[in-house]
Amino acid sequence: MRTQPRSRIAAVLGKSRSAFAGIFLLSAALNILLLGGAIYMMLVYDVVLPSGSLPTLWGLLLIVLLVYLFQAAMDIVRTRLLSRVSATIDHELGDQIFALVPTLAIGRSSQGESLQPIRDLDQVRNFLATGGPLAIADLPWMVFFIAVLTLLHWALGLTVLLGGLTLLALTFATDRLTRAPTELLTQKANQRLAVAEASRRHAEVLQAMAMVPHLQRHWTAHSRDFLAAQQAMADTAATMSSASKVLRMLLQSLVLTVGALLVIDGAATGGVIFASSILASRALAPVEQAIGNWRGLTAARQSWRRLEDYLKEPAQVPLPIDLPPPRQELRVEHLAVIPPGATEPTLAGISFRLEAGQVLGVIGPSGSGKSTLLKTLAGIWTASHGHVRLDGAALDQYAPAKRGKAIGYLPQNAELIDGSIADNIARFSPGAETSGIIAAARMAGIHDLVKRLPQGYGTPVGSNGGFLSAGQRQRIALARALYSDPFLLLLDEPNSNLDPDGEAALAAAVEAVKARGGIVLLAAHRRSILAVADLVLHLDAGRIRSFGPREKLLEELAAR
Repeated sequence: MRTQPRSRIAAVLGKSRSAFAGIFLLSAALNILLLGGAIYMMLVYDVVLPSGSLPTLWGLLLIVLLVYLFQAAMDIVRTRLLSRVSATIDHELGDQIFALVPTLAIGRSSQGESLQPIRDLDQVRNFLATGGPLAIADLPWMVFFIAVLTLLHWALGLTVLLGGLTLLALTFATDRLTRAPTELLTQKANQRLAVAEASRRHAEVLQAMAMVPHLQRHWTAHSRDFLAAQQAMADTAATMSSASKVLRMLLQSLVLTVGALLVIDGAATGGVIFASSILASRALAPVEQAIGNWRGLTAARQSWRRLEDYLKEPAQVPLPIDLPPPRQELRVEHLAVIPPGATEPTLAGISFRLEAGQVLGVIGPSGSGKSTLLKTLAGIWTASHGHVRLDGAALDQYAPAKRGKAIGYLPQNAELIDGSIADNIARFSPGAETSGIIAAARMAGIHDLVKRLPQGYGTPVGSNGGFLSAGQRQRIALARALYSDPFLLLLDEPNSNLDPDGEAALAAAVEAVKARGGIVLLAAHRRSILAVADLVLHLDAGRIRSFGPREKLLEELAAR
């Protein structure tokens, strides 16, 4: 019989079994010690007051003080243990969750959606670090306190039992009433965040063309939806929390009433009234605390489920052998590509072959599929049909690290990552050698430019390279693509922001890659860069219109 795979998060928490066992034992000891206050109250009223014995009073006070000190110490240890358990999730899963962000961001329109795994991880961790799990851990001890009350008198136990069941019903009602609003709140928060992120990324365009008020209307609409969902959630949680508080106070009064009736009938002493009130309060406190923390529990449970979905990985066939780096050819066979989120292919029936040392220029009108082709060759998008092969092996047959080293990619929007110029050129590789960074910068023709900057290669580029000009960003991104001498160099509109000097440096870099036996693909609208190409591929509406030697094909296009 096939068994269900174990939850990844549960497996991580399973490593903290000893901590959970300690929390369980501490909770047991704490709940037993909580009898101290009730017993002290009962003895004061039933023993000390009738006898007037001060030594007995001071002795009982000393004992109850020690009990309270032990309670405080155990509660501190229990809380700290739970905090460390919650941090374990981040230590164990943080890297995997972060690796999901770029994967989810590809083809997603919402920045908030791609960041959801990180927020979900924070939600689960924060809930475990708060008092919510402790309140839930204390819930079973209701039975213990009700049993103690029953030993005092069955009527007291029955009263608290009925009240506890009512509060538990409120707890489950809270769960059902807050589940849908919590999901809606998460959805609205993501939509709101997406608008804010868009305004941040496109701040210059918005400011220059007075688009801020227009986008602000979108923000306002999403904010109203978000606030409405938040208000509905808060109203439901507050209503249920208030109802539980009122019911708990009513039950305490009922317990006092039952105790008073028992004393009048001679079935209990005066101390029993006060002791039963304390015990009833303690028995019902975990339920009220659970209701107060139920919003966090619901959100954490939904985050847990989403994380489990994110972390579900398809069964991966282990690579039978670590292939050597490609050195000979690129072959594209009957390639068809449907971009993420689309329903129709933007490329279909694409086939060609390039040998080491060849440069291919890819041309065509906007929307013809040039960028789609390069993204697929880079392994960013997967083919819906056909194959991309390096030295006869499909891209997925190479280990990711080796495939990444064999491919250099310059996207159409040459955005940099916040860090130094050296970090960006070296692809943030730990322990990158200075010689490799400088070699890539020299190939891209920016070594002298970088040296003139105040901090040289240590100059920060800012978020998305905002401290640099568009041309500087593009040339640094070119150096990043050239770093570590990749076999396959993919350049999408690499000269769109370059001046004549920059374009000359780009042509020299392509010639250098060609001379060392690399393969280069250039997608370009400005055909001046095609002078370095050996072959030209003309795309139109996602299909190959013509393919052949550069001079012959460009002459044919000019004659049309």
